[in-house]
Amino acid sequence: MNLKQKTLGLLLLSSAVAANAQKSMTAPQGGKAISDELVGIFFEDISSSADGGLYAELLQNGSFEFNMSERDGWGPGTAWRVIRPGHSLGLVQALQANPIHPNNPNYLRLTTERVREFYDYKGWRGFGLENHGFDGISVKKDASYDFSFFARNIKGQAKEVRVSLIEPGKEEKIIADTILTVDGNKWNSYSCTLKAQADCRHAALRVLVLTLGVMDIDQISLMPQDTYKGHGLRKDLAEALEALHPKFLRFPGGCVVHGGGDGFWNTYRWKETIGPKEQRRQQKNTWGYHQSMGLGYYEYFQMCEDMNMAPVPILPCGVSCQGANGGWGMWPAQAQDVKPMNEMDEWVQDALDLIEWANGDVNTKWGKLRAEQGHPQPFNLKYLGIGNEEKITPEFAERFKYIYERVTKAHPEIVIVGTAGPGSHPGNPDYEEGWKLARELDMPILDEHYYEKHTYFETSRQYDSYPRDGKTKVYLGEYASKDKKLRDALAEALYLIHVERNADVVCMTSYAPLFARKNAHNWDPDLIYFDNERPYLTCSYYVQQMFGQSSGNYFYGDCVTFDGEKTNMQEQSAVLDTKTRKLYVKICNASGEPRKATLNLSRFKSLKSAAVLTTLSGQPDQENNYETQPIAPVTKDVKVKKQMTVELAPYSFSMYTITL
Repeated sequence: MNLKQKTLGLLLLSSAVAANAQKSMTAPQGGKAISDELVGIFFEDISSSADGGLYAELLQNGSFEFNMSERDGWGPGTAWRVIRPGHSLGLVQALQANPIHPNNPNYLRLTTERVREFYDYKGWRGFGLENHGFDGISVKKDASYDFSFFARNIKGQAKEVRVSLIEPGKEEKIIADTILTVDGNKWNSYSCTLKAQADCRHAALRVLVLTLGVMDIDQISLMPQDTYKGHGLRKDLAEALEALHPKFLRFPGGCVVHGGGDGFWNTYRWKETIGPKEQRRQQKNTWGYHQSMGLGYYEYFQMCEDMNMAPVPILPCGVSCQGANGGWGMWPAQAQDVKPMNEMDEWVQDALDLIEWANGDVNTKWGKLRAEQGHPQPFNLKYLGIGNEEKITPEFAERFKYIYERVTKAHPEIVIVGTAGPGSHPGNPDYEEGWKLARELDMPILDEHYYEKHTYFETSRQYDSYPRDGKTKVYLGEYASKDKKLRDALAEALYLIHVERNADVVCMTSYAPLFARKNAHNWDPDLIYFDNERPYLTCSYYVQQMFGQSSGNYFYGDCVTFDGEKTNMQEQSAVLDTKTRKLYVKICNASGEPRKATLNLSRFKSLKSAAVLTTLSGQPDQENNYETQPIAPVTKDVKVKKQMTVELAPYSFSMYTITL
């Protein structure tokens, strides 16, 4: 670089710095500093949220790892059909000798004994398998799909394998078609691209061996080429998450973290979810189905980077879910499985290794593994959760302390998130013991969980009375009103405004659960429902979106006053983002009567008159479902003044976005 180029570069840099300095602002008097990471998302693989959902893989049981311990009647052949066009003969066997990898033990052996030498059965010959994905495979005309599998030729000449996308029915239609050749006697990966010639909502993948002999197959995959930022997530579902403007992602659970009601043997181990997909250990999901681990820790961290979210991974702490051994609701009875203290160093090391994997450079053991997977730069992990709503028993406290003290000593820069147990309300023994432990350790953040009827969120203002003299902040990690009507969403809006008012104490929140697949609900309500074609956004989704769009770092509680008597069904806030110079004024009227409110924004001297008004409103019993989506925000340009009175419709939540 010559002197002229260097000078130009310095001028451009100084101009950019000056522009940023001019853009940011000093907060006017009367506000208080609050968390600017208040609204995030929590992903747990519940209600088939991962396989058949956010993870874009289109085939079910592509690795033949389903088994009866997960569900009666399941086995390696689940979701696959044997295909014998023209009465071709063959044998399918599930084997485990010499697999691709010990973590992926099952594969299928196809012995082809006779195939017709010409296409005489609806244009087909051969012997093989067919997979219909998750309630069919949805393909779009002119879209490309990447097919891959591992195979080895055991006996006979090289095998021709026909790979097709078909539209099933009396008159089968070929949507895409190609032939691969398997020619080695060791496990090798083979791939091709299938371009769809037509739309089909219920397609199937067909794999036919056209050559006599014996061949082993495993790890069959069909992925759309058009995934979110090319990183393997279903695009429309990921974009629905991106539109929430979340500040962080908590993952992978939830009860999935520590084995749920199955006990500690089924604990989620992050090290088994990174690296090549064929080397990841699949296992039973605590919600009663199979986890392929195609969506693993690498994908979670990559999603955080793609959406500019802080990753908040949750690790187990040597204690199983409170639901183990029939323990739901049992207090003070001990229903948990616990690891002996002389084995706890393993769980400490898992936490230390995760930090190194996420933040270490390529010269560290785990940083090198991350780089080899495709991400040489660190992921910049800041938060680490230990435990997920376990009962706060003496056994839990002992093991939590053991991990907490060793991790914080080795990595004081990492912010630890603890847990206040299930049903985090004053008077609950877990809540009381959880907070006692948090105060003892000066824990940075404590995770509270609760699901309640809409009336709770309309009337409770619990954080108004939380003490301000302690170090520990609150993360409201799981909450939701127990229905999906507009009245529930408005109740959540009322409550979130109360949380904003207390965002000097409450630093993070995340609605739960996030996703549910149609016809596969483990839990209701959820924020986003979906089928193979599209997501269905609930009323609560739009409330979360409005709060996600309006994050800031200063809160003003006296900018809006309601005419007449204020009740719990009206709440208001003004949040300022000093970096973007945006002011967000939120007003919720969840009552059935119209109300007036007066805005006094005179302290904001540089207020511009042009603003955007976003309003969510309707009838209280309305809800968005698979048939109709009557509720959505309406946005319009408006003029604002430093002092003005506005009309609030019944059952409405309004937000003004104002530039300063």
